[in-house]
Amino acid sequence: MNYRNPAPTVDIIIELIDKPSRPIVLIERKNEPFGWAIPGGFVDYGESIETSAIRVAQEEVSLKVDLVEQFCVYSDHARDPRQHTLAIVFIATAKGDPIAADDAKNLGIFHQWDLPQNLCFDHDRIMEDYWKYRNYGFKPRV
Repeated sequence: MNYRNPAPTVDIIIELIDKPSRPIVLIERKNEPFGWAIPGGFVDYGESIETSAIRVAQEEVSLKVDLVEQFCVYSDHARDPRQHTLAIVFIATAKGDPIAADDAKNLGIFHQWDLPQNLCFDHDRIMEDYWKYRNYGFKPRV
């Protein structure tokens, strides 16, 4: 029997704790789907989600992160146009200046009030949930 299962991914909301107002890092994707995204990637076989999140942050934005908490899991079958994925989203902190690498064409440092409009996947929803959590303590049930 051939099973079809969602592919596990991690997304890392990286707060830069050495910058005023703790902005976050977003990448501009080099590959389709194009646009801005939370740094993230697929979990490798034999890798824990925590190890994957730390690895992906280093690969995409050249930052050593400290994972603060597992935020939420997003699993809508239509969240990624390439295939059914489920994203385990972490909140992490880092210090320093991020550098775009791997499949990040560019990166930006953003505050809540200046997020780009063209976010990929379901990252607009994730960011909305994150800011509600940060500002009001509301953690969504997804």
